[in-house]
Amino acid sequence: MLRLMIVDDHPVVREGLRGMLESDPRVTVVGEAASGDEAVVRARALAPDVILMDLRMPGGDGVSAIPRILADRPESRVIVLTTYETDQDIVRAVEAGAAGYLLKDTSRADLLAAVVSASRGETVLSPSVATRLVSRMRAPAAESLSPRETEVLSLVARGLTNAEIGRALFIGETTVKTHLLRIFGKLGVSDRTAAVTTAMDLGLLIR
Repeated sequence: MLRLMIVDDHPVVREGLRGMLESDPRVTVVGEAASGDEAVVRARALAPDVILMDLRMPGGDGVSAIPRILADRPESRVIVLTTYETDQDIVRAVEAGAAGYLLKDTSRADLLAAVVSASRGETVLSPSVATRLVSRMRAPAAESLSPRETEVLSLVARGLTNAEIGRALFIGETTVKTHLLRIFGKLGVSDRTAAVTTAMDLGLLIR
């Protein structure tokens, strides 16, 4: 019998997942948690084989909980189950130790198959997530932004104009434009909004 724990801050989601998954005789849901912090405590007590982990929750998000859970129970397998599929979210989850990354539109049959596969030590990914990861690996790595370029782009993300950025950093407006052109070239974009979005997706700029 596969021991499963469900972590999601929405009770109706937890109830739906429990009903969906416990209908399979191979699975028993040993417990639930409503936050990452609670999941760490409950995983230690319940010793689940597989944990379905929501990504963004108040009271401790899923990504920050994963390495803490695995430090206590390295044999547990954590599958992120979320509605978010940005490159940044996927990479953060994988780097934290997630054994899989599924989207909440996954069918019951595919979700059950993923849970069973993860319990056997396999990696499970939604098709769209796998595509994003492969594309990211095949694409040439973006050059890192310099500390000054990161400062400039951070202020762009806050909505400041070139003149305001110049005053904040004690540099000329022309210098700000030069930094932005370099940023655009490194990120392969042509405007300020795309630069901010791309940098965030690549983890070069914190949201």
